[in-house]
Amino acid sequence: MTVRVMLVSPAMNAALREARFEGDGPLDATGARQARAAANTLSPAARCVSAPSLRCRETAEALGLGLGLRAEPEPALGDWDMGRWRGRRLTEVSESEPEAVSAWLTDPSAAPHGGESLTALCARVGGWLESLPGDTESLLTVTEPAVIRASMVRALGLPVEVFWRLDVAPLTLTELTGRAGRWNLRCGRPLGRAGGE
Repeated sequence: MTVRVMLVSPAMNAALREARFEGDGPLDATGARQARAAANTLSPAARCVSAPSLRCRETAEALGLGLGLRAEPEPALGDWDMGRWRGRRLTEVSESEPEAVSAWLTDPSAAPHGGESLTALCARVGGWLESLPGDTESLLTVTEPAVIRASMVRALGLPVEVFWRLDVAPLTLTELTGRAGRWNLRCGRPLGRAGGE
């Protein structure tokens, strides 16, 4: 059976606007309004899961309610663990630790922040993706942009370094269809526009 995984990035909040590492918090007013409006533009799903962050849970609630679904928590979809950089802005870390940021950006196995390396993130997310039961018809997933990027890398068997070349905007849909070991990708459809137009 073909599995359909709809990966949706959370709507906007202050931490996303400020480019903070793992900066969680509630959706801002604009993000909440856009998430509610987007609910009617998604295809039906059999199930809905959400990353643990507040911004993902709030986005999932808004989208799931429009589809008649309640989001279940999924810890494996949690954001990239940034260790001691958590909550800080990229610009501020780049100024205080330029060598560490350079290593983080160029070596997929580096974790100068004391958290999760890019290689470990991709392995964690890939493990979750490959563990989906074959009878999973359609799954709406609201998760962090880094997790969506790692999903694309693993699903398509891309070199880990490609992660840095993928962009995931707030409140966009990336779809994977297939099954463990063979996935097809449809990425970046903005939500909130009927029919994706």
